[in-house]
Amino acid sequence: MVSVKDETMPIRSSEDVVRVRQAARELALAQGLSLVDQTKIVTAASELARNTLDHGGGGTVRLEALNSETRRGVRLTFEDQGPGIPDLDLALTDGYTTGGGLGLGLSGAKRLSNEFEIFSRIGEGTRVMIARWK
Repeated sequence: MVSVKDETMPIRSSEDVVRVRQAARELALAQGLSLVDQTKIVTAASELARNTLDHGGGGTVRLEALNSETRRGVRLTFEDQGPGIPDLDLALTDGYTTGGGLGLGLSGAKRLSNEFEIFSRIGEGTRVMIARWK
């Protein structure tokens, strides 16, 4: 797997969340993802960027365009140094929320992605990686 584009963006404000959405859409379009797949990765990116800001106190997202011999795709990795997630299984349950929302952020992002990985350590932060393939 070769990363042909690799960019890291800060997530420190609501304006940054909008910029992450725009960058994810541009990258998905450049990689040739369908409109449906573009919408899925942008929606997931929006949820995860908002979580990074609201629950992690801000952080970064790394956007990568991926090419292999057989497929093209987009990988986004969100990282923060926030409080961490005490119970990942619970946090990935539809309807579970600590922020008063619908509780579909993490579980929704997982459903919208072809690949989903999450790592969190209490007091150290959280890293979420999603990928969408053409």
